[in-house]
Amino acid sequence: MVPFMMLLAAQAAPAACTSEAHDAFDFWVGDWSVSVASSRQTVAKSRIEKLYNGCAVRENWMPANGNEGGSLNSLGSDGRWHQRWVGSSGETVDFTGGLNDKGEMVLTGWWAGYAGPGNDRLVRMTYTKRDDGSVRQHGEISTDHGTSWSTGFDFVYSPAEAE
Repeated sequence: MVPFMMLLAAQAAPAACTSEAHDAFDFWVGDWSVSVASSRQTVAKSRIEKLYNGCAVRENWMPANGNEGGSLNSLGSDGRWHQRWVGSSGETVDFTGGLNDKGEMVLTGWWAGYAGPGNDRLVRMTYTKRDDGSVRQHGEISTDHGTSWSTGFDFVYSPAEAE
């Protein structure tokens, strides 16, 4: 009976997320030292892992100021990438998007309280793999529902072993 149960469990295992589309965010996977792009001042550590049979990419954001958080990213059945950010103050933000024609991951979402209570913003994040192995995360904000954008944050994720 035990071999039958093992066979049944093996047959019930979900298929791995092995498509090229599921690998689109793999360039962000790794252990990183995160700095502000303009000053190169280190502000955080971040661990990005591919999990759950290749179906998700998870970030563990560990900033020097202690306001940690994280995101869970996955390719949805709609063919778009979805990210749920959860911060240490209980805030959550849902982003959606995908690769643009330059191979950058672009995710956009409505961030309630981005600039404090009652100061909501549309946030667009563009993740770009750079030639030196780092990844740029450029966050832009809009107060007019996407008509115009300005930089809200600009980070460079450098491999942690490069320090």
